[in-house]
Amino acid sequence: MKVERIETYRVAVPLAKPFKTALRTVTTAESIIVKIICDNGIIGWGEAPPTIVITGDSLQSIESAIQHVIKPFLEKKNLLNYESIFQELKTILIGNSSAKAAIDMAVYDCISQYCRLPLYQFLGGHKSKMETDFTVSVNDPKEMSEDAVSYIQQGFNVLKVKVGKDDISRDLDRIREIRNRVGNQIKIRLDANQGWTAKDAIRAIRKMEDSGLEIELVEQPVKADDLEGLKQVTDHVDTLIMADESVFSPKQAFQVLKTRSADLINIKLMKAGGIYQAQIINQMAEICGVECMVGSMIETRLGITAAAYFAASKKNITRFDFDAPLMLAKDIVEGGIHYQGRLITFSDEAGLGIKNVELEGGGSNG
Repeated sequence: MKVERIETYRVAVPLAKPFKTALRTVTTAESIIVKIICDNGIIGWGEAPPTIVITGDSLQSIESAIQHVIKPFLEKKNLLNYESIFQELKTILIGNSSAKAAIDMAVYDCISQYCRLPLYQFLGGHKSKMETDFTVSVNDPKEMSEDAVSYIQQGFNVLKVKVGKDDISRDLDRIREIRNRVGNQIKIRLDANQGWTAKDAIRAIRKMEDSGLEIELVEQPVKADDLEGLKQVTDHVDTLIMADESVFSPKQAFQVLKTRSADLINIKLMKAGGIYQAQIINQMAEICGVECMVGSMIETRLGITAAAYFAASKKNITRFDFDAPLMLAKDIVEGGIHYQGRLITFSDEAGLGIKNVELEGGGSNG
């Protein structure tokens, strides 16, 4: 099964409501869509959204990396030799984790189609469905609590609340307001997106604990490279602390696990460079007794299907953050995972099960 052609397209889909975190505000979901065409007729799909403030990858850099470096390397390669392909993909260019992730998921799509298995079964098949949380963007307390109530009314029972944009007292106001509106039966996770210092994080989390706000976990409270600060927070609060931006590679995961700097790890394909590397991170975490979440950037259902199928394949992945397609004003993907409120179910189709992507206005660079 040799690669005959690789095409890339740009797509842009408006969000139904602006997505706001401590790091950025997004109004349109942009992505590079990758299409690998093999000599046996199999087509594999991949996706890479630009997330400059997290991965450093722009639309232009993703497209250039694929077209000028990865494409010449991969064309005419036999994808059944995928171990050597993924090993070489790590070394032919440094960084560019989003471009690598798009190619990685397209290759896995092709291989699992060749084996006539849905990708989640090809990778391990531990789960056949899952439930996602829903993200509350950072705004004023009243708007955030109204959004939270709206999501609960739509059937979601786990909220991922963005904080870290203003001072700690403002964040505490946001959390109290949300908890007062949704009650104690709803699970709340916080994501500070590197917005706090270690001391601020400890002070804020302790106040939440003393106030009985019942926060399940706090994600990436400090700067990505501040592992000492991350460990300090983890060691001085009872609430679970999750590493996100601190862990891109298996090497970074090793450092977090060795120092016990976090209780949990959030794996994202765009950070890890795809499923191949993400599996290594999860296996390392599992050996150390650390559970993982799989999350995503602002992506279409194509990229989320790959992330969800990876997450479903492994026992150690226990939390799921796959609400991004539900934030889009329209769905441009045919096939893949299905949403029924918070419940995600899977296709019986081989591979990712992607039948088509609406590419009007994207423009092929194949």
